[in-house]
Amino acid sequence: MELLTIGAFAKASRLSPKALRHYDELGLLPPARVDPLTGYRFYAPEQLDRARLVAWLRRLGMPLALVRRIGTLEAAEAAREVRAFWARVEADTAARRDLAGFLVDHLSRKDPAMSPTTQPLELRYAALSDTGLVRESNQDTVHAGSRLLAVADGFGGAGAPAGAAAVEALKRLETDGIPAGDLLNVLETAVERAGRAVHDAIGADAAAAGTGTTLTAMLWTGSQLALVHIGDSRAYLLRDGELFQITHDHTMVRAMVDEGRITEEEATVHPQRSLLIRALGGADGAGPDLRLHDARAGDRYLLCSDGLSGVVPAEEVRRVVTTTRDPERAVRELVSLANRSGGPDNVSCVVADVVEPGRNPGGGSDRP
Repeated sequence: MELLTIGAFAKASRLSPKALRHYDELGLLPPARVDPLTGYRFYAPEQLDRARLVAWLRRLGMPLALVRRIGTLEAAEAAREVRAFWARVEADTAARRDLAGFLVDHLSRKDPAMSPTTQPLELRYAALSDTGLVRESNQDTVHAGSRLLAVADGFGGAGAPAGAAAVEALKRLETDGIPAGDLLNVLETAVERAGRAVHDAIGADAAAAGTGTTLTAMLWTGSQLALVHIGDSRAYLLRDGELFQITHDHTMVRAMVDEGRITEEEATVHPQRSLLIRALGGADGAGPDLRLHDARAGDRYLLCSDGLSGVVPAEEVRRVVTTTRDPERAVRELVSLANRSGGPDNVSCVVADVVEPGRNPGGGSDRP
């Protein structure tokens, strides 16, 4: 067997000699032979496949520790590891994209001061949470107040305390004053506080074992709603008769749809449709999405756990949100729909209308 010099091997593998020497020192790609006198490295031709794989993985930005692990796996398992790594990269990129959009909005306008007595618009709201028909306990937490709307869906052995801790940490925003132009910092601090509260509530061992919570919350500023979102709970906006989902599910299946690997129809029945790639308290450490939404009189917002969105057809949700005028009746009807569809999960929702002071909320007529 004729060995390749480090220069020839570098050219064939598209790795630089410097990189090859570094990977040798790390034990990632040792040469077939090292000349005992000169220290010159020689490589076997059959090492090219592994070297090329290392080069491709490094171009993905994969850390060396994971590259080394993938090199020990069979092809199918290695492919799963690469898929999972790329899903995490895309989630992180999406989070940074959303943060960039948030900063553009934040720097392009002056956020209104949050005053307890001066608000150009008001919220009329209702919230409801139900255990459903299958689960023994309710791990959802829901909150609706004059400034804060929130839904958290806990999971794992300590899911209920995780969700409750996240929402409780945000409730301080109901009473704290927020100076004009400081909304970004306030949100960041609140989310960090919520993350610490979740870890304190569940402990490091539970977090490592897969306990955490989704969190979808909206902070009212008088003319804007600032959105915090992580996981697969959802927020929708009803405007001019059209219902829009304004959050992006942080799930493996959603990432597969975005990549074009499965269709929307296939996603609804995929066995991993509930597998989260981002959550509060999760081991990945990824943070929530942050966004600003300009509010208009007549807008209606729906926040819900996947006990609603994953069970009730979208058209039925749209029908209730558009035709049931009173928020209290709307949340009762939505929870009832989930339970009439089998109630396989806890279900929670918040409905909030943006109205002018002293006026009744819009959104259609109450069902008889």
